[in-house]
Amino acid sequence: MIKSMTGFGRCEISDESHRVAVEMKSVNHRYLDLTIKMPKKLNTFESKIRSLLKHEIQRGKLDVYIAYEDMREGQSALKYNEGMAAEYARYIRQMSDTLSLPFGLDAAGLSRYPEVFSMEAQAIDEEEVWGYLEQAVRGAMEQFLEARVREGQQLLEDLLGKLERMLADVGQIEQRSPQIIEEYRSRLTEKVRELLEENKIDEGRILAEVVVFADKICTDEETVRLKSHIQSTQDTLRQGGSVGRRLDFIAQEMNREANTILSKANDLTVSEIAINLKTEIEKVREQIQNIE
Repeated sequence: MIKSMTGFGRCEISDESHRVAVEMKSVNHRYLDLTIKMPKKLNTFESKIRSLLKHEIQRGKLDVYIAYEDMREGQSALKYNEGMAAEYARYIRQMSDTLSLPFGLDAAGLSRYPEVFSMEAQAIDEEEVWGYLEQAVRGAMEQFLEARVREGQQLLEDLLGKLERMLADVGQIEQRSPQIIEEYRSRLTEKVRELLEENKIDEGRILAEVVVFADKICTDEETVRLKSHIQSTQDTLRQGGSVGRRLDFIAQEMNREANTILSKANDLTVSEIAINLKTEIEKVREQIQNIE
């Protein structure tokens, strides 16, 4: 079973006291690039969340968004900053004396100055909050992985179809190669006959020329290696797992062999097949970039 590197998952856990929503999505990336955005009060759980995700996800640029709300009363407390109030009062009295202004400060007025009173969040119960958070993360990850598997199955079917067509193209090149040599021999013989007219044709010389030509255009090694790479790709896909990097390397090798075949081609039919092979290999490489 192979997995796509793109996916999306969301889960929300809520009751009368807590609400936790986790959303995650990913796109292609060479390695695992994990970004978590969540309220500061949950920062203590970041290491646990990363460990949880890395256990199941190996590659992709993964963005995780976490929203948390504690709906119980009394989760914030009013804090009185006596030192700040005294500072305000002292400076206001000093300003009154220095500028000969009436001193009309009272407690109600002083309370409205910044930071005299502030709301302070109460410490969270980490064990309780982690219970909600872990459940939401696992739920979102389950949806996320299911989406990756579904897309991975579609990639698998499409890639296997492309690889079968590539094997058929290689087979055509192998079948065409002896015909190219025979056609070259016929053309060479006819040309020599026209030049020599009634003189006897040197079959040994023609054979030597044909051998040189055959060696120059021979793509036996390339087609054998290309078929091996295609079959290795098929086996790796069917084997499944985190195989994206291996497949990308094999695709590069396939492209190298197709380039060599095209460079040796001295025949229109083989050239067209080699160009088609290169096109299919490029399509395969693009899709392999989506595999974890």
